[in-house]
Amino acid sequence: MKRMWKIFVKGLVVENPLLMLMIGLCSSVAVTSSVSNGIGMGLAMTFVIVFAELVISLFRKLIPNDARIPIFIIVIAAFTTMVDLSMQAYFPALSKSMGVFIPLIVVNCIIMGRVEAFASKEKPLDAVVDALGMGLGYTWVLIGIAALRELLGNGTLLGARIMPEAFQPILFFTLPPGGFMVFALFISLNLWLKKKITNGTAVREAA
Repeated sequence: MKRMWKIFVKGLVVENPLLMLMIGLCSSVAVTSSVSNGIGMGLAMTFVIVFAELVISLFRKLIPNDARIPIFIIVIAAFTTMVDLSMQAYFPALSKSMGVFIPLIVVNCIIMGRVEAFASKEKPLDAVVDALGMGLGYTWVLIGIAALRELLGNGTLLGARIMPEAFQPILFFTLPPGGFMVFALFISLNLWLKKKITNGTAVREAA
């Protein structure tokens, strides 16, 4: 259980794909202009990475080394297509708002990186735990950044007015430079959290 927790928490903070590994930043900035987009992208990514890692891990011993990248892409594309079509059917407004970024999950560096570095070498349960950590780590960052950008840029959260009428929206936060600035703030926060976690772990191990 302790080993599983270590695998899981890596994706949340210690090896957060956005704040520590810093991959997939461009699409993340693009979709974090609103909380609804952040939630949609985060959940879509989590679904795809969990099932992609599970399938790759299950068949890792049968996948030829020379053909592993094309096979990984096919598996990821299959689950991405499922998410894309489901979103179009049940959440058409969100699907339209997300635009091309849902189909682009196929080539997202986060999923390909974890499939190659972890799922193709580890047992299925470990792969699922790793995927959940990475997916939820990705999701909480998107939602947090989107919430701050939407609140300061529009005065709303999930489209509902939060700030008083006298509040003047800071349009800078709706633009890419504002998105990267908020990312920098979250990176600083995550580094502080990582330091707390690693220091606490070191103290417990020493005891």
